[in-house]
Amino acid sequence: MKKIRIISTGGTFNKVYEPLSGVLSVDADSKALETIAQKWGCSLEVLNIIGKDSLEMNDADRLELSTRISQSNSTYILIVHGTDTMDVTAEYLAKADLQKCIVLTGAMVPYSIDATEATANLCLAYGFLHALERKGVHIAMNGVVDTYEKVKKDRHLGRFVLC
Repeated sequence: MKKIRIISTGGTFNKVYEPLSGVLSVDADSKALETIAQKWGCSLEVLNIIGKDSLEMNDADRLELSTRISQSNSTYILIVHGTDTMDVTAEYLAKADLQKCIVLTGAMVPYSIDATEATANLCLAYGFLHALERKGVHIAMNGVVDTYEKVKKDRHLGRFVLC
């Protein structure tokens, strides 16, 4: 079994409802990933960084992500990321030429509201990484997985599609 480093940057995947404020906020501790790991009966190596909605991410955050990936002793990196700028981060990482097998995933609906999509996307990305041999940056969402150039968010359909 390959050693996969999971890096959680926040995003909708990790959002939880705050009853006092009435808003969804990002859980920077990624409790959703811990819950999934417990249900799988395994331990996932998760690094929590940034802890933002992807619309709030900037190039300084992407540089931090890139640095953490380059410093990782794992060749296989799974990134839990917000869906709104997942493609921007994927392109940034591809240009950094990190010589790693990287897969970004996330969720359109928070795990805390409906665990189905978030869990399915994580499973897709995790399984794909285990089969992946070529280095590069990929996106795994909504049953679609390919290089980042070929997978895009279709805002009209509300899901990711192959281009």
